[in-house]
Amino acid sequence: MQVTCAQCGAKYSLSEQKIADHAKVQFRCAKCGHTTVVDVTVHPDRTQPTTPLPAFARAESAPEVGTTVVSQYEGLSLPADKIVTLSVISGPSKGLTHQMEKPRVVLGRTGADIEINDPEISRWHCAIEVKQDVVRLRDLDSTNGTYINDERVRGAELEHLSEFRIGSTNVLLTITTKHE
Repeated sequence: MQVTCAQCGAKYSLSEQKIADHAKVQFRCAKCGHTTVVDVTVHPDRTQPTTPLPAFARAESAPEVGTTVVSQYEGLSLPADKIVTLSVISGPSKGLTHQMEKPRVVLGRTGADIEINDPEISRWHCAIEVKQDVVRLRDLDSTNGTYINDERVRGAELEHLSEFRIGSTNVLLTITTKHE
Protein backbone atom coordinates (compact mmCIF):
# COMPACT_ATOMS: atom_id res chain seq x y z
CA MET A 1 0.00 0.00 0.00
CA GLN A 2 1.38 3.40 -0.99
CA VAL A 3 1.09 6.13 1.68
CA THR A 4 2.26 9.72 1.92
CA CYS A 5 3.48 11.73 4.90
CA ALA A 6 0.79 14.33 5.71
CA GLN A 7 3.47 16.88 6.62
CA CYS A 8 6.14 16.76 3.90
CA GLY A 9 4.62 14.52 1.21
CA ALA A 10 7.34 11.82 1.33
CA LYS A 11 6.08 8.51 -0.14
CA TYR A 12 6.31 5.13 1.58
CA SER A 13 5.21 1.57 0.83
CA LEU A 14 3.56 -0.38 3.65
CA SER A 15 3.34 -4.17 3.51
CA GLU A 16 -0.22 -5.27 2.72
CA GLN A 17 0.33 -8.45 4.79
CA LYS A 18 1.41 -6.54 7.91
CA ILE A 19 -1.49 -4.05 7.85
CA ALA A 20 -4.25 -6.44 6.69
CA ASP A 21 -5.70 -6.96 10.20
CA HIS A 22 -5.81 -3.26 11.12
CA ALA A 23 -8.36 -0.55 10.34
CA LYS A 24 -5.77 2.21 10.84
CA VAL A 25 -1.99 2.29 10.86
CA GLN A 26 0.43 4.89 12.12
CA PHE A 27 3.90 5.59 10.77
CA ARG A 28 6.67 8.08 11.51
CA CYS A 29 8.22 9.82 8.51
CA ALA A 30 11.96 9.19 8.24
CA LYS A 31 12.40 12.50 6.45
CA CYS A 32 10.62 14.99 8.77
CA GLY A 33 9.73 12.91 11.86
CA HIS A 34 5.99 13.67 11.60
CA THR A 35 3.57 10.90 12.65
CA THR A 36 0.78 10.15 10.15
CA VAL A 37 -2.29 7.95 10.75
CA VAL A 38 -3.66 6.17 7.68
CA ASP A 39 -7.17 4.67 7.49
CA VAL A 40 -6.66 1.39 5.58
CA THR A 41 -10.32 0.32 5.46
CA VAL A 42 -12.09 1.08 2.20
CA HIS A 43 -15.55 2.62 2.56
CA PRO A 44 -17.74 2.35 -0.58
CA ASP A 45 -19.08 5.93 -0.18
CA ARG A 46 -15.66 7.47 0.35
CA THR A 47 -13.71 9.44 -2.25
CA GLN A 48 -10.94 7.28 -3.66
CA PRO A 49 -7.83 9.46 -4.15
CA THR A 50 -5.86 8.66 -7.28
CA THR A 51 -2.68 10.57 -6.37
CA PRO A 52 -1.30 12.31 -3.29
CA LEU A 53 -2.63 15.84 -2.88
CA PRO A 54 -0.27 18.47 -4.31
CA ALA A 55 0.91 21.26 -1.99
CA PHE A 56 -1.39 23.91 -3.56
CA ALA A 57 -4.47 21.82 -2.75
CA ARG A 58 -3.66 20.96 0.89
CA ALA A 59 -5.95 22.38 3.56
CA GLU A 60 -3.27 24.58 5.14
CA SER A 61 -2.86 26.50 1.86
CA ALA A 62 -6.57 26.75 1.01
CA PRO A 63 -8.15 30.21 1.19
CA GLU A 64 -10.33 30.98 4.18
CA VAL A 65 -14.05 30.92 3.54
CA GLY A 66 -15.61 34.25 4.38
CA THR A 67 -17.21 37.33 2.93
CA THR A 68 -14.67 37.53 0.09
CA VAL A 69 -15.81 34.15 -1.21
CA VAL A 70 -19.49 35.08 -0.93
CA SER A 71 -18.89 38.33 -2.82
CA GLN A 72 -17.45 36.30 -5.74
CA TYR A 73 -20.96 35.01 -6.43
CA GLU A 74 -22.49 38.48 -6.75
CA GLY A 75 -23.32 39.45 -10.30
CA LEU A 76 -23.71 35.89 -11.57
CA SER A 77 -26.52 35.52 -14.10
CA LEU A 78 -27.49 33.28 -16.96
CA PRO A 79 -27.62 34.94 -20.40
CA ALA A 80 -31.24 35.60 -21.42
CA ASP A 81 -30.73 34.38 -25.00
CA LYS A 82 -28.62 31.25 -24.34
CA ILE A 83 -29.05 27.75 -22.94
CA VAL A 84 -26.11 26.34 -20.96
CA THR A 85 -26.07 22.53 -20.70
CA LEU A 86 -23.72 20.08 -18.97
CA SER A 87 -23.62 16.52 -20.34
CA VAL A 88 -21.73 13.53 -18.93
CA ILE A 89 -20.09 11.98 -22.02
CA SER A 90 -18.12 9.20 -20.28
CA GLY A 91 -17.89 7.60 -16.87
CA PRO A 92 -20.34 5.81 -14.55
CA SER A 93 -23.12 8.41 -15.14
CA LYS A 94 -22.73 8.60 -18.94
CA GLY A 95 -25.83 10.10 -20.56
CA LEU A 96 -26.72 12.42 -17.65
CA THR A 97 -27.67 15.87 -18.99
CA HIS A 98 -28.41 19.01 -16.97
CA GLN A 99 -29.65 22.32 -18.34
CA MET A 100 -28.53 25.12 -16.02
CA GLU A 101 -31.47 26.99 -14.50
CA LYS A 102 -29.39 29.03 -12.06
CA PRO A 103 -26.05 30.78 -12.61
CA ARG A 104 -24.04 28.58 -10.21
CA VAL A 105 -24.26 24.80 -9.93
CA VAL A 106 -22.12 22.42 -7.92
CA LEU A 107 -21.15 19.02 -9.34
CA GLY A 108 -20.39 16.26 -6.86
CA ARG A 109 -21.12 12.80 -5.58
CA THR A 110 -23.78 13.55 -2.95
CA GLY A 111 -25.65 16.67 -1.84
CA ALA A 112 -24.65 18.63 -4.96
CA ASP A 113 -26.85 20.37 -7.53
CA ILE A 114 -25.75 17.78 -10.10
CA GLU A 115 -25.05 14.42 -8.48
CA ILE A 116 -22.68 12.15 -10.39
CA ASN A 117 -22.27 8.54 -9.25
CA ASP A 118 -18.46 8.25 -9.39
CA PRO A 119 -16.41 7.16 -6.33
CA GLU A 120 -13.44 9.30 -7.49
CA ILE A 121 -15.52 12.50 -7.24
CA SER A 122 -15.70 14.49 -4.00
CA ARG A 123 -19.07 15.24 -2.41
CA TRP A 124 -18.81 18.85 -3.67
CA HIS A 125 -16.19 18.55 -6.40
CA CYS A 126 -16.44 21.62 -8.64
CA ALA A 127 -18.76 24.47 -9.58
CA ILE A 128 -19.86 26.01 -12.86
CA GLU A 129 -20.50 29.75 -12.57
CA VAL A 130 -22.05 31.86 -15.32
CA LYS A 131 -21.86 35.64 -15.58
CA GLN A 132 -23.66 36.52 -18.82
CA ASP A 133 -21.39 35.19 -21.61
CA VAL A 134 -18.55 34.03 -19.34
CA VAL A 135 -18.68 30.46 -18.00
CA ARG A 136 -16.17 29.63 -15.29
CA LEU A 137 -15.17 26.23 -13.89
CA ARG A 138 -13.93 26.22 -10.27
CA ASP A 139 -12.47 23.26 -8.40
CA LEU A 140 -13.85 23.19 -4.83
CA ASP A 141 -10.65 21.84 -3.23
CA SER A 142 -11.56 18.34 -4.37
CA THR A 143 -9.37 15.40 -3.41
CA ASN A 144 -8.69 14.16 -6.95
CA GLY A 145 -8.81 17.47 -8.79
CA THR A 146 -10.46 18.86 -11.90
CA TYR A 147 -8.73 18.44 -15.26
CA ILE A 148 -8.81 20.08 -18.67
CA ASN A 149 -6.70 18.30 -21.33
CA ASP A 150 -5.10 16.15 -18.58
CA GLU A 151 -3.87 19.27 -16.73
CA ARG A 152 -5.12 19.88 -13.19
CA VAL A 153 -6.87 23.24 -12.85
CA ARG A 154 -8.26 25.23 -9.94
CA GLY A 155 -10.27 27.47 -12.24
CA ALA A 156 -10.75 28.02 -15.96
CA GLU A 157 -13.02 29.77 -18.43
CA LEU A 158 -15.08 27.43 -20.57
CA GLU A 159 -16.51 27.90 -24.05
CA HIS A 160 -19.09 26.09 -26.16
CA LEU A 161 -18.01 22.42 -26.50
CA SER A 162 -15.41 22.63 -23.70
CA GLU A 163 -14.70 19.34 -21.94
CA PHE A 164 -13.37 18.73 -18.43
CA ARG A 165 -12.76 15.66 -16.26
CA ILE A 166 -13.64 15.03 -12.64
CA GLY A 167 -12.79 11.59 -11.29
CA SER A 168 -13.33 9.14 -14.15
CA THR A 169 -16.14 11.30 -15.56
CA ASN A 170 -15.85 13.57 -18.61
CA VAL A 171 -18.31 16.46 -18.86
CA LEU A 172 -19.15 18.50 -21.97
CA LEU A 173 -20.42 22.09 -21.79
CA THR A 174 -22.67 23.31 -24.59
CA ILE A 175 -24.00 26.83 -25.08
CA THR A 176 -26.82 27.18 -27.58
CA THR A 177 -29.10 30.02 -28.64
CA LYS A 178 -32.72 29.93 -27.42
CA HIS A 179 -35.32 29.63 -30.15
CA GLU A 180 -38.52 31.39 -29.13
